[in-house]
Amino acid sequence: MTSLARPGAGRRPSSAIGVGRTRVPLRGFYLTILILLYLPIGILLIFSFNPSQRLAFPLQGFTLDWYQAVFADGSLLRAARSSLMVAAAAATAATALGTLVAIATLRFRFRGRSILLGLAVLPLIVPFAVIGAAMFLMLVSLDVPKSLLTVMLGHSVIALPFTTLIMLSRLAGMDPALEDAAMDLGASYPTALRKVVLPLMGTALLSAWLTAFVVSFDEVALANFLIGGDPTFPTLLYGRLRFGGQLPVLISMAVLLTFATIALSLVAVRLARRRE
Repeated sequence: MTSLARPGAGRRPSSAIGVGRTRVPLRGFYLTILILLYLPIGILLIFSFNPSQRLAFPLQGFTLDWYQAVFADGSLLRAARSSLMVAAAAATAATALGTLVAIATLRFRFRGRSILLGLAVLPLIVPFAVIGAAMFLMLVSLDVPKSLLTVMLGHSVIALPFTTLIMLSRLAGMDPALEDAAMDLGASYPTALRKVVLPLMGTALLSAWLTAFVVSFDEVALANFLIGGDPTFPTLLYGRLRFGGQLPVLISMAVLLTFATIALSLVAVRLARRRE
């Protein structure tokens, strides 16, 4: 007795997936995306060890002198320190505001709730250059001097959508009965938030803060409009790119900050996965 062979029996499974008879070679597509994303970082890393100031292959040898020059350059270190302070302050402000927006839109019913949420995520749609130009005109009209504080305020605005969305996703998965139970036991709503809700949202808070920190630390378009006499590292890097002799030192500093940013991003992703 012979059995009927099913269609496609004996064929090797394909790495492509799709709908119906359409097949998309996702393996090659993903590989291309990874190359485009990480090849520039790899080239930066290679040239940071090149003793020559000329950025061309073949390399002239191997040296760590450019990394030593980074720590001997006071202006670079001051700019990096300014970026760290601005990013930390902007991340703190954006996380606090994003948490308040998430609580207001999910736990309260009021007119304009959807408008509040829309305004909070609007910077995801508006280009940073447009936001920077608008804030620059506002500062000029109010006669407010530009400084690291104005950069921090601008970075808080553009980081707000990220923190709001992260906190919304976390708060949406929490049972409101926990807050009701705390208030039934005599706690006010702010006390219930402080002692019940916020401790349960600790991982999401840290993930939102790290995400906002990375967004602020790497931003240059808006900072160029709002910076005063003390540059952040991205603005200093952008300004020094015109001078070829400083490129190796800038490349080495960029490599160090890139790996620090990647590490923070991986921590934020890991925390977000643990939260899920």
